[in-house]
Amino acid sequence: MEPLHQIRQETERIYPELVQHYRHLHRHPELSYRERETAAYITTFLRQEGISFRSGIGGYGIVAEVAGDKNPSGSCIAFVADMDALPVQEENAVSYRSVNDGVMHACGHDAQAAALMGAAKMIRSLRQHIAGRVFFVFQPAEEQSPGGANLMLRDNLFGTFTPQRVVKQHAYIDLPAGSVAFQSGTVMASADEVHLTVKGQGGHAALPHELNDTVLAASQIVVAMQQLASRRSNPFHPVVLSFGRLIAAGATNVIPPEVTLSGSLRCMDEEERHRMLQLIPRIAADIASAYGCRCETSLPEGYPSVVSDEAATREVRAAAVEWLGKERVGEYPKRMTADDFGFFSLHYPCCYYRFGVSAANRKCGPLHSGSFLIEEQSLATASGLFAAIALKCLKVT
Repeated sequence: MEPLHQIRQETERIYPELVQHYRHLHRHPELSYRERETAAYITTFLRQEGISFRSGIGGYGIVAEVAGDKNPSGSCIAFVADMDALPVQEENAVSYRSVNDGVMHACGHDAQAAALMGAAKMIRSLRQHIAGRVFFVFQPAEEQSPGGANLMLRDNLFGTFTPQRVVKQHAYIDLPAGSVAFQSGTVMASADEVHLTVKGQGGHAALPHELNDTVLAASQIVVAMQQLASRRSNPFHPVVLSFGRLIAAGATNVIPPEVTLSGSLRCMDEEERHRMLQLIPRIAADIASAYGCRCETSLPEGYPSVVSDEAATREVRAAAVEWLGKERVGEYPKRMTADDFGFFSLHYPCCYYRFGVSAANRKCGPLHSGSFLIEEQSLATASGLFAAIALKCLKVT
């Protein structure tokens, strides 16, 4: 039987199982670094299917592998899916809604993981057509720095193997189920948290000459940071610096001795990113000093930008066209959002693509919202395409 036809048959056969996995994971979400039960569910499945794996990598991370019947020590490819959920209260009135109050799979990681489980099962049944090795990475903690990708790579994720391609897919609400979208180059921004603490002599608001106005200093820092992004960065390298948290716990007539600021720096170029990270504390300290205050800066390690290698994307996109047809394969716009998959793209040729999860007649709720809910038919596309990619990249010649 022709391999792609076999994938279509296998996808149809295991579709009810894909839905079962997805609904279980959706019903039992766990936050970053707490994915113990999620990992246990996936490892139980892998054992039942006879798929070898290692667990406890970088926390609750799992890597499973299937060796092809031909040249199992040769080329290899890796697929990545996230496992963690978000601190969001679910609003969907479905039988499989989250049972964990205030925790929800509002980003589609349940669909990612379920699709990868199905792909592992299918690829194992197709191993006679594969020359090489396929890794299946179930990653924890994508949503929270320092990021599960970073921790798994530090924990010798692939052992002695070096993947020729690392591929990840993500839910995309702007496309209907059954469609996918690609983009190459730098496709998502880096993400760094910026925490500033302005300190000075607080006091009575009616006597500003006797104190250091920490609130005014902090306000001027916020304004200056916008000028940093617009006047000190290369206009050909997009930079966004936004502050979403400012706490000045004073009163109408009290200037507090301390004001805290928290924000996010997003960059599409790594050199520009590191330059901005050097400028932020310097400018913040200088402005605070001008008001008789001092500023302490904390810049915890964030995520690098995500790069879709052109050759890898071209190859994976070709597999998608063969599997789905040209009319269901498009492009997605580059965005200033982030994903810790950037740690993989620092080391390997990667492809990051998006799969449609909306119903044909309606758009599902926004990502990271309580109304987000995928069209379940998208699971068949997501799972079957991974198998098609494996065959394209590691086919027997």
